[in-house]
Amino acid sequence: MLPEYRRGCPADLSAVEEIQRQAPQAAHWDPRDYLSHELWVAADGGAIAGFLVLRRLAPDECELLNLAVAPASRRKRIASGLFRAAVTNFRGNVFLEVRASNQEALTFYKYLGFQEFSIRRDYYSSPPESAIVMKFHSC
Repeated sequence: MLPEYRRGCPADLSAVEEIQRQAPQAAHWDPRDYLSHELWVAADGGAIAGFLVLRRLAPDECELLNLAVAPASRRKRIASGLFRAAVTNFRGNVFLEVRASNQEALTFYKYLGFQEFSIRRDYYSSPPESAIVMKFHSC
């Protein structure tokens, strides 16, 4: 059975919070704040398997704020499916920041078509680290 990709709603927030808790490399923000942006979820067998949050900056520009998949659902193309669902009707640039040490995420985002755009020195704290800014162009 293929996952269903859809916009998230308040009923999904407890599952989103649990996935976020299980993903130490993901951003850990209050999931309720995601509802003021574009929250996408992957429902697999009735359970939320992953989520993605986009923030629109302009009609042709947005930022990927967070993306995480439940440990039991990883390596099943949930994250790439979420990304494709979120940008299917979007035309423009998608930006994101990722820790310089997060090689798994960097490899994944490059697989999706993101390119390294710039570096933000000392962007992260706990621990301090630079961010790699990446850009994807959807046409």
